Amino acid sequence: IASSSSALSATVRVTIGARSHPGIARQRNEDHYLVVQLGRFQATLATSLSSADAPHRFDESSYAMLIADGLGEGGAGSVASRVALSTFAHLALHYGKWNVRVDAATANEIFERAEWFYSQVDTAVHTRASSNPLLKGMTTALTAAYSAGSDLFIAHVGHSRAYLFRDGVLTQLTRDHTIEQHLADSNRPAAVERRAQDLRHILTDAVGAPGGHPLVEVERFQLTHGDLVLLCTNGLTDMVDDAAIGEALALRREPGEQCGILVDMANRAGGGDNVTVVLAEYHIPRT
Repeated sequence: IASSSSALSATVRVTIGARSHPGIARQRNEDHYLVVQLGRFQATLATSLSSADAPHRFDESSYAMLIADGLGEGGAGSVASRVALSTFAHLALHYGKWNVRVDAATANEIFERAEWFYSQVDTAVHTRASSNPLLKGMTTALTAAYSAGSDLFIAHVGHSRAYLFRDGVLTQLTRDHTIEQHLADSNRPAAVERRAQDLRHILTDAVGAPGGHPLVEVERFQLTHGDLVLLCTNGLTDMVDDAAIGEALALRREPGEQCGILVDMANRAGGGDNVTVVLAEYHIPRT
């Protein structure tokens, strides 16, 4: 997945789709998603230079995609996921540097800023939960993807997932923060703190859970032409296995339509939970 070169963001075209559905078995949707385009441009407004000497308008863009799967009683989970995404978006507005060109120093800044954003989001969710007895114990999973040119950063806490689909192969980029995954990784029972729980999973980490800030995992990847980046809540992955998701993505459709197909697959399989899907398709010029 890694590569030594990065494409300039101005040359990269990204098409993004998103869908969210409460599922068949649930009455309310406690998932939320957010997709943001960030950018900068240079445009000549007035000059005495000839058109050959003055630079043409130049635009660069980066993209942030986030999904949050709230956990809590009586609709509190929806509040948790909404607070998480809203806090993240406002932090980016006020403190984000909106990097659209990534070098080694910038990459380190993105790692540090992602961890700080997650800690602030965790505090915001926990503070909101403490403000109302009806919201006590609410938490959320939070998975974020940030791409600038061909650089992709994934930040993650909880049991939602990020995937990369490349050349017909679906690769999971995140690790589930669940007791089940912990036991699979360690291959033996071990004492692990329970930070949150939904209907099917005991989480070892979640945003807003008591006991200190969650351990956010941040990774960097390199994208190539034709890559698909998929963010989804466990409402998809609990109902549809990776092989079936990969087969659906192999039938290259417009991302919005593709998201609708994945949501329909989860609901046809039982729709046991809210399901949210965000899919980005990358068009990167070959060098």
